[in-house]
Amino acid sequence: MTRPTIADLAKAAGVSVSTVNRVLSGKALVKGTTMQRVQSAAEEIGFYGLGAIETRLREATPNYRMGFLLQQSNRELYQLIGKEAAAACRRRRDEVVDPLVDFVDLLTPENIAGRLLALGKECDAVAVIAGDHPVIAHAIHELRGLGKPVVSYITDQSAPDRAAYVGADNWKLGRTAAWFIAQMTHEPGRVAVFIGNHRYQCQDVADASLRSYIREHAPHLTVDDSRPTHEESGEAYRMVKELLETADDLAGILIVGGGISGVLQALRQAPEERRKGVRVICRDTGPETRKGLSEGLITAALCHPLGAISDLLVETMIEVAQQEVSNATLQRTLPFDIVTPENI
Repeated sequence: MTRPTIADLAKAAGVSVSTVNRVLSGKALVKGTTMQRVQSAAEEIGFYGLGAIETRLREATPNYRMGFLLQQSNRELYQLIGKEAAAACRRRRDEVVDPLVDFVDLLTPENIAGRLLALGKECDAVAVIAGDHPVIAHAIHELRGLGKPVVSYITDQSAPDRAAYVGADNWKLGRTAAWFIAQMTHEPGRVAVFIGNHRYQCQDVADASLRSYIREHAPHLTVDDSRPTHEESGEAYRMVKELLETADDLAGILIVGGGISGVLQALRQAPEERRKGVRVICRDTGPETRKGLSEGLITAALCHPLGAISDLLVETMIEVAQQEVSNATLQRTLPFDIVTPENI
């Protein structure tokens, strides 16, 4: 079989032979998008100089290293978030983005702040999922002084030095959860709210908005004080088991923090007659949640569209890495997905 020529590559890419020669030589300026067309065509036809084209594209394209500080490496949800963030970096066409994904298992503010500083110093920008705490805010301040912007992801930070927030509208999320429970519960009953802890802004906002909706539209329901699970499934299991055994009027559970596997374990162990009147709403999107939906144990999952929000996150990180220091904090939100047993 005849080896593809430069003329063949030019035809496949829809450019002139001289343009291909400029790409291969690297001696003249060629638009990044044009080089990408030539690269794609070279891959398609098996052009022998693909390596040289890829080198030229990398040299001519802006390069970034982006850090992602996530939580609890043992949780499938955070592993999935990390994989989606890395995939979003690889999907960039106008830049070369190298992802560096790190996980924090010890969730003390001091440990998170230390890991954030270490990661930020290696990267052009860093995204973080963490509780809101002054120690973490100080680390964000330090990184800003070094020209390393920090983007809060999924849950916001009160730190004035954060560059942006990317996530869902948690006020709408909490009210949507309340709507589901109220629409399916017509008798007086109790609603339990499980949070990770009170330092996660996304969880506290969702908790407050659920209560707002219940006060306004469902006065026949009573919302208990929120219960922190400390992101531990064992703690969530213990609390749900106790509720099912002692609260005959339990009508709904909103779980906005970690522990969904513990909640589902307790529900599976309860008699069907006991659990079928309890509406469970969560914001997780991992495999355990999908299993719970398929079993009919979860009424609805209100979750981030991970592909789209990861793309938005990386786009925002590139934007803040390019700009001069700004006192304004970018706010980027996407609608959350609503997943039920019927559309999983």
